Amino acid sequence: MDGTSPTSLSESPKDPFSVHRSAAVVLDARGRVVAWSEHATALLGHRADEVLGRPAREVLVDGGDEAAIAEATAICLREDGWFGLLPVRHRAGHRVYVGFRARRVRRPDSAVEWLLVGSLAEDIAQWEIDRAVLDGFFLRSPVGVAVLGPDLRILRVNRAIARFGGLPAGAYRGLRTADFLLGPDTELVEERLRGVLETGQPVIFAEQPCRLLREPRKELIVSVSAFRMQDPSGRVLGVTEIVEDVTDRHRARRRLALLNEAGARIGTTLDVTTTARELAEAAVPALADAVSVDLLEPVPRGEEPAPDSRGPLRRMAVRGIRPESMRVMRPEGELFSFPERTAPARCLVERRPILLPALEDSQAWSAAEPQRAANALAMGVHSMMAVPLTARGVVLGVVCLWRSKKPEPFEEDDLTLAAEFAARAAVCIDNARRYTQQHQAAEALQRSLLPGEVPEHPAVETAHRYLPARASTGVGGDWFDVIPLSGLRVALVVGDVVGHGMHASATMGRLRAAVRTLAHLDLAPDEVLARLDDLVDQLSTEQRQADGNTPQIVGATCLYAIYDPVSRHCAMARAGHPPPTLLGPDGRMRPIDVPAGPPLGIGGLPFETAELELAEGSLIALCSDGLLLADDRDIDEGLALLRTALAGPARSLEHTCKAVEDAMLAARPADDVTLLLGRTRVLAPQDVVTWELPAEPTAAGRARTLVRDLLTEWGLQELAFTTELIVSELVTNAYRYAGGPVLLRLIRDGHLICEVSDSSSTSPHLRQARSTDEGGRGLFLVAQLAERWGTRYGRNRKTIWAEQPLSADPESPNA
Repeated sequence: MDGTSPTSLSESPKDPFSVHRSAAVVLDARGRVVAWSEHATALLGHRADEVLGRPAREVLVDGGDEAAIAEATAICLREDGWFGLLPVRHRAGHRVYVGFRARRVRRPDSAVEWLLVGSLAEDIAQWEIDRAVLDGFFLRSPVGVAVLGPDLRILRVNRAIARFGGLPAGAYRGLRTADFLLGPDTELVEERLRGVLETGQPVIFAEQPCRLLREPRKELIVSVSAFRMQDPSGRVLGVTEIVEDVTDRHRARRRLALLNEAGARIGTTLDVTTTARELAEAAVPALADAVSVDLLEPVPRGEEPAPDSRGPLRRMAVRGIRPESMRVMRPEGELFSFPERTAPARCLVERRPILLPALEDSQAWSAAEPQRAANALAMGVHSMMAVPLTARGVVLGVVCLWRSKKPEPFEEDDLTLAAEFAARAAVCIDNARRYTQQHQAAEALQRSLLPGEVPEHPAVETAHRYLPARASTGVGGDWFDVIPLSGLRVALVVGDVVGHGMHASATMGRLRAAVRTLAHLDLAPDEVLARLDDLVDQLSTEQRQADGNTPQIVGATCLYAIYDPVSRHCAMARAGHPPPTLLGPDGRMRPIDVPAGPPLGIGGLPFETAELELAEGSLIALCSDGLLLADDRDIDEGLALLRTALAGPARSLEHTCKAVEDAMLAARPADDVTLLLGRTRVLAPQDVVTWELPAEPTAAGRARTLVRDLLTEWGLQELAFTTELIVSELVTNAYRYAGGPVLLRLIRDGHLICEVSDSSSTSPHLRQARSTDEGGRGLFLVAQLAERWGTRYGRNRKTIWAEQPLSADPESPNA
């Protein structure tokens, strides 16, 4: 015996008329009891010695039941047998309904007797039900039933299996599963059935693919249950297999699962190309063996296609389970048009899915692209679908799906599923297209607000990098600038507006314009930041008053530095911005202690200016926090990595920018990245001359003489007259209104710059003198003679400066 207990008699549907279960009584021709079994005693309570020889009617029939007994007796005599239910009197006096089978038998001496076999009516009713169920399984059940022997040969099948296999039910006896199923499917079925025979563990609702030998291209999905059969002694008789065709249910479940998976996989980014590739990857191999996704040419650029769905297409994605399919299909990135009257072309024009179950019947394709069609058919491609990508009433492109490995052709259900795939993907692609359009507009706005090519400047050699954040984040508010100042000085600026999007870019433009305006006022760095702080606070107030739904500016950061190539003096201040990094000409990092200051827009706190002298060839690096914090670094890690990248081998600033980018940005940054590098220059001593003049009436004359002699030495005699006039007026003003010594400085570098400094803080004003005035024409004269002029303030000192071009311009005042 194995470990499985045989089914008990009480649990198995036994025949109630079997010898082991039924009561047996024999009556002679006159109705007297001549035999009485032990089961009869158990059923009716009468012992054999109490009934033998007595008429059955006397012992077993109540008076009220005689009519029914008489009717049954008449039928039995007429037909030599009878079957039915009769009431019988129990020895205890109550009635018991018994199901009888009566049959006439003839003894060897030719005497006639009647054999009655009976059981309780409820047992017979249950047995009849069991028999009806069993008959139903084999004659009327829509679910297939097959009974197999221990050798897995078929003993009996029901009509559902017969229809499934295409043979009469009787023809299956002795066959094996391999006689009507394909080999791989047979192996799986028989492996499971052997497991049931060996272990006794049933198989319940196991689904598997199934292909019939008579229809090898049609895949069915069947649900299989099986249990072992054995007799009461435990001897294994075989296995019963119940088979149900669940193809439709399986496909519906698979369709739902594929749609759910597609919903999770398609549209994870706001990038048109990525979304198209996600669509192709979701469809292969779940729905098709090869897929191509093509979009009308304006769509990848973020533009809306023409309403008539005509025009070239851009191949965005190609996927296939067979490598050779990539050689037949157009590659990604190719711009092309489908030939007219082919399925994809019709799909675009008619805006509806097209199904070609048998591709060899597509004469339009074969005529338009004979070589491509021949290669595809030779590879085994036999069926295709073309589905439009439509969103919000606009056709964006087309998806083509092919089958070559799976033998069954595409069906209407497949077309419906592909259309649902395409509908979901089209919405994602259109969202990505719209976002691309908006993102490109924001980037265009941002780049238009940033400097393009930074012009060459005598004070510093510069290089820069600006990398916008990835599309999902949105453009930010980073900016940088290189602003020429008077006296060949230069301002280096890096800033960052908090937030992303069009609003941040517009705010950045306003702040950059404000910084340029403040820079030309020749203010100190801390004063520039203080005024910029007031502006940010004012902008926030204006926005709150104008529209409470507009994203509010919560602050900005900025680093502002001024470098003088004559004195090598550098002054810088920062408002919540990352500190600068300084690399000396000797290759050593030099710390710069620039007080952090509060971010712009906070208000109420001062900014401080740090001052230092820089050796010629020093490298200053200004950057935004997007560079330092990329890849989830903290600020200290970012600064350390930046210093390492800057301290590499000596190279051009462009190469240095590239080295920093490679070292610190593994992928497209999540925030805008701005990097501004400046390598300091120093003006040659022979190009700068400074004189200190006493505050005397003769100072102007002395200044003219010094200037004339110097310009002769420099070979700039043609500028001597105008320069003497400018210097004379500026020195005279300083003598009259300032007092104390006067500093006169001339600088030669592309322009001739005259600077006159005094200890007064009084700002000079240009005014129109009346004809009767004896003075008041000095600055007016300077403004007419110089190309530019202005005033700047330092510590306890004011400087008025004027510039003239070294080369004569016929239209200039010097000509």
